[in-house]
Amino acid sequence: MASHQNGDVSSHLPKKPKLSSTITDSEIHSEFSHHDPAVARINNGSFGCCPASVISAQHHWQLKNLRQPDHFYVNHLKQGILNSRTIIKNLVNAEHLDEIAIVDNASTATTIVLQQTAWSFHEGRFQKGDVVVVLHYAYGAVKKSIEAYVARAGGKVIEVQLPFPVKSNEEIITEFRTALERGKSNGNRVRLAVIDHVTSMPSVVIPVKELVKICREEGVDQVFIDAAHAIGCIDVDMQEIGADFYTSNLHKWLFCPPSIAFLYTRRSLKCKDLHHPVVSHEYGKGLASESAWIGNRDYSSQLVVPTVLEFVNRFEGGIEGIKKRNHNAAFEMGEMLAAAWGTHLGSPKEMCASMVMVGLPACLGISSDSDAMKLRTHLRDDFGIEVPIYFRPPRDGEVGLLTGYARISHQVYNKIDDYSKFRDAVNQLVTNGFTCALLSA
Repeated sequence: MASHQNGDVSSHLPKKPKLSSTITDSEIHSEFSHHDPAVARINNGSFGCCPASVISAQHHWQLKNLRQPDHFYVNHLKQGILNSRTIIKNLVNAEHLDEIAIVDNASTATTIVLQQTAWSFHEGRFQKGDVVVVLHYAYGAVKKSIEAYVARAGGKVIEVQLPFPVKSNEEIITEFRTALERGKSNGNRVRLAVIDHVTSMPSVVIPVKELVKICREEGVDQVFIDAAHAIGCIDVDMQEIGADFYTSNLHKWLFCPPSIAFLYTRRSLKCKDLHHPVVSHEYGKGLASESAWIGNRDYSSQLVVPTVLEFVNRFEGGIEGIKKRNHNAAFEMGEMLAAAWGTHLGSPKEMCASMVMVGLPACLGISSDSDAMKLRTHLRDDFGIEVPIYFRPPRDGEVGLLTGYARISHQVYNKIDDYSKFRDAVNQLVTNGFTCALLSA
């Protein structure tokens, strides 16, 4: 049967390969031997990782394109993207294939959603002063997109002030309800809620199902979940979460090369008028079709998803097993570091994913975002440790609380030595009387 353009028909997942045993430590090392061996890479959360077998598959797709582009575009690209979309649909339990579009990254997905919101203001469906609610700890690029699209169109932006360190989901739920009340206080409507599934800095797992339910109860028009870190890291189920829009990168925790993400759009009348910001020949054929062709470019990262599925299925329990082991290991390493430094973690285990916030010794003197960045650079350049540092400014009246936290990640290539190296480097800084004030601007 001939396939429809860009995959508007059902397709079967590739069969799970039959393997005699799970992947070995030496095989994992070989898959990631291109990583710099001199660096303790405990920052998978920022850029992710891609195994050698997937890089090889990507190179194969690139050569197939370059060898005969016309043949590639006519006979391979559309079916390949269909296969990837189908795998993603099943991984995230979407109900319909046409709810899944593949885009470059979560920032592109955010632009698609906020572009629709801006049009609603410009065309009079939303009134000036209507509200978009966003978490205070939303990713910086998302906040900039809200500024670029929503605020310029006349929307009012209200930030949910979240606590950190955080002790329970109830703290987040309470602050979210307060923000919604503020949004409706002058008779305006809350048109869109933008909610992280896993915040970036500081990293905390947000109770999205509960917040979506509250949005429905409070009459919020649409809910967009920015889940850049989610797929491959935590449980993702579109039908359980119930949001209108949901996006996640596949290059962070699902072993794809940059750049690939998915945007889920729940079937509804409100979600129909979505368009890719790059307008090409597929305009008007639905978001999935528009996103699958945005002109001549390298689509190889969007075509390797079947190979990624084969890779994760080499591990015991597949992606579910990987998620569980990464979560447990990240928390265990976080506790080890906190005990060594006499500090604490930023949240309880159930609010951590494969990333954990670990308090740094107060004597390091982290007193600004600039200090945090300088310390991160110092750890990279002088100790061979790659880890993000977060500055948590003290609030009025607070004395003696930690102001610096490290966000550690755990992925399958990490070893205990990576975290021991970090522990020992910080202990050495403390012993030497180091403070951030000693670093040049």
